[in-house]
Amino acid sequence: MALWRIRATVDDRPGYLSVLTASLALRGVNILTVQVHTTEAGAVDDFLVDAPDALDEADLVAAIARGRGRDCWVARSEARGLVDQPTRVLGLATRLVHDPDATGAALQALLGADEVSWRPDPAGPAGGVGGQTMRLADPVGGSYVLGRREPSFTPAEYARAQALVELSAAVARRDADRVTLVLPDGTEVVVRPATAEDLPAVVELHERCSPRSRQRRYLGGAGSPSPARLRRLLDPARGLTLLATAGSGGATEPVVAMANLLGEGDEAEAALLVRDDWQRRGLGSALLRRLLGHADRAGTAAVLLHVQAENEPMLRTVRRLGRRVPIERDGPLLSVTVPLAARPGLPRQADAITRTD
Repeated sequence: MALWRIRATVDDRPGYLSVLTASLALRGVNILTVQVHTTEAGAVDDFLVDAPDALDEADLVAAIARGRGRDCWVARSEARGLVDQPTRVLGLATRLVHDPDATGAALQALLGADEVSWRPDPAGPAGGVGGQTMRLADPVGGSYVLGRREPSFTPAEYARAQALVELSAAVARRDADRVTLVLPDGTEVVVRPATAEDLPAVVELHERCSPRSRQRRYLGGAGSPSPARLRRLLDPARGLTLLATAGSGGATEPVVAMANLLGEGDEAEAALLVRDDWQRRGLGSALLRRLLGHADRAGTAAVLLHVQAENEPMLRTVRRLGRRVPIERDGPLLSVTVPLAARPGLPRQADAITRTD
C-alpha cells in the first residue's frame, strides 16, 4: 500500500461525494483523512488515501473522473501527512509563539508552498488567492507572497495562512513591548507584558508585599487576591498588564512590580503594585508612564486611578507626571483622572517631565 494525496472538485450536491468515495473504494483505495474547501466552483475535497501498490497516478485520476470529480491533482505523500490538519496548525502556531521570525517557514510547511517571499509593499486590494499565487497582508507592514505549482490555493488555505501571519505579528508586537529600564539609582529592570504563565511569579510578588501595600493596591483587605482573580488581571479582556522583573527578565527572575490597565469605554483604570523593597526608586513612575502611553495610543480619552487619600507615595507618583489632573474625593478615597486624547473642552496636556523617575 502507498500513501497519496488527492485533490478534486466535486459538485456541492447531495450524494456526489459518496459517488466519488465509492469509485475509489472499488479500486481498493482507503480514505484516511479528508478536508473540504468551499470555493465558487464547488467543493474542493482534499484526501489522504492509502492505495494498493499496483495503482499509479493515472489509475487514481481515472477513478476520480469516474466518481464525477474534476480538476484532479494527485501526488505521492509521506507518513507525516497522517498528522491531522488541526494538530499540524497548532504545532506551527506553537513554533511561531517561540520564534515569530519563522513565519515564512511556517507558511511553507502549512501550505506546501514552493516559494515564500516577503515584500515591503502592502498586499492592497489584490491580496488574496489567485490560482498558484497567494498574497497575505503582514499586519506590521508589507506582505508575504507564496507560490505553489499545484494544486491551486483555496480560500480556506488563505484564511488559515492569514491567521498564522496575524499570530506571528501579535507575538512580534508583544516582544517589541519588552524594554529594559534604568532606574535613577542605576538598577536595571525588564518591563514586559504579562502572560498566563506568570501566575506563580505574581502570586509570589503579592506574598512578598506588605499588607499595607496590598491594601493600598486593592483598596480593601490586606490579603492577597485569589489565583482566579490574578489570572484575570494577567490577561484582561480589554487593557494591558505589565510586569517588572529584576535582572535579565528571564522566566526565573522575580517579579518586583505589576501595573494594570483595564479599559472601560473611553476611560481606562490604572493601578500599581510595587514590592516594598523596590518602592521609592522611580519604578512606579516609569510603569505608570508606560501604561498612559499605551492608553494614549489606543485612543483612550482618560485614565482613572483610585487612590487612598493617605497614599502619599502614589499621589507623588501622579504629580511627577507633570499634568493637570482633576481629583475628586469621596471620604478616604480619591479619584484621579489623567486626561489623554484631546476632546472638546478638554485640551491635551503635554508631559512636563521626560525622565523615568
